[in-house]
Amino acid sequence: MTTFEYPVVLEEDDNDTILASVPDVPGVHSYGEDNADAIDHVREALIVMLSAMMDDNKDIPTPGRVTRGQASVTVPTLVASKLVLYTSMKDQGITRSELARRLGGKNPTHVTRLLNVLHQSRHDQIDEALAVLGRRLVVEAKSTPSLAVR
Repeated sequence: MTTFEYPVVLEEDDNDTILASVPDVPGVHSYGEDNADAIDHVREALIVMLSAMMDDNKDIPTPGRVTRGQASVTVPTLVASKLVLYTSMKDQGITRSELARRLGGKNPTHVTRLLNVLHQSRHDQIDEALAVLGRRLVVEAKSTPSLAVR
């Protein structure tokens, strides 16, 4: 099962802010006025970094295990759907042009939009693309953990 819930380390900074870091994704750090604000900011930094990794055709880091009481960050469901599509294509060695062909001869630009985290793709389009790759999405809802600070 593929999930995009990453552990977050929250640390008090010396200027009354909270530093949030995602250790599994190098370079993802941000600050906030409190834990929730730091989590919101680090989520945006994570999305930007994952998008850049997709643009550079890099592997998406696998999230480590979130321990009890540890803060974590998830990406929005649409972004997670696009990441699942991207990793499925990468795992199978499928190019954007090949996926477009398998989708009935769609323009490769269609697939580029499906992978763009800033584009508001429809879930049914992502479902269709995943189906031709032999994959499907399953959504799970979890309780929100309390935010731990070190």
